[in-house]
Amino acid sequence: MEKPQPFVGIDVSSKLLDVDTLPASCRFSKPNTEDGIASLVAHLKPLNPKIVLLEATGGYEIPLAYALFEAGLPVVVMNPKNLRHFAKAIGRLAKTDKLDAQVLALYAQTLQPQVRPLKDREQLELANLMTRRRQLQGMIGMERNRRRTCTPKVRGNIDRSLAHLEQLLKDLDREIHDAIRRTPLWHENSEILQSFDGIGPKVSAALIANMPELGTLPRSKATALAGLAPMNRDSGQYRGQRKIQGGRPAVRQALYMAALVASQHNPVIKEFYQRLRLAGKPAKSALTACMHKILVILNAMLKNRTYWNPQLPLAA
Repeated sequence: MEKPQPFVGIDVSSKLLDVDTLPASCRFSKPNTEDGIASLVAHLKPLNPKIVLLEATGGYEIPLAYALFEAGLPVVVMNPKNLRHFAKAIGRLAKTDKLDAQVLALYAQTLQPQVRPLKDREQLELANLMTRRRQLQGMIGMERNRRRTCTPKVRGNIDRSLAHLEQLLKDLDREIHDAIRRTPLWHENSEILQSFDGIGPKVSAALIANMPELGTLPRSKATALAGLAPMNRDSGQYRGQRKIQGGRPAVRQALYMAALVASQHNPVIKEFYQRLRLAGKPAKSALTACMHKILVILNAMLKNRTYWNPQLPLAA
């Protein structure tokens, strides 16, 4: 008889990897080091697991996830919020690393999430550069706010800090630009995206880094992946307001900036935005609808390898 494929849950911390399997529970731990990860991969390969489930833990899971992926194991990295909701739903309120590994294995066995390829190393590096860019922008914003309310003696210190942070941001923008130019597909995608009135180098870089699937998906899946697909809120006779939720915040942030510009300078999006406002839509709802429309257009442009043309059907 063929041996059943186990479901594996791995709780990742900075120092330890706690593992559990189902349907036959087999608990063990390995250190979260290069040798520990290699030993864990060697242990799992003969088991031929159906799913190996990890949760995102602020980056500690990345070396393990790529080691499992490169070994050909079906690894899935999940949102920790989903795990906590699942644990509460089945009455698992206690939380330890070993219990979390068990819940991860149970989640994998019960829901069997889809196994998707991980970002390649270059894609991951670009995404990390864009994350660092957002961090630097946040720090610059905080320093500027402090400068407005500080005393003159402190202002000079803040000015030096701002100069340093702004130089770091310039250097990082150059590094992001160079990384995109070095990769032919990214460079071509960047040119296609920037042909759209409202998309500049920073927004195109954010989309390339954080939504590499753009141009390969049906429009409904692309909008759902970005978190721009309105969700129904109905119950019985009640019909609630549809709202967007989930998805990728970095993608939505980039599209929001694009919608702000396009609603003023892109003839297609400007007309669409004004029509929604005249129909009584609040500005925020109208901008969200513009973000949705822009994403659908960009997805079609990359899929068809065409530059922006407001006369084409995909602009409708």
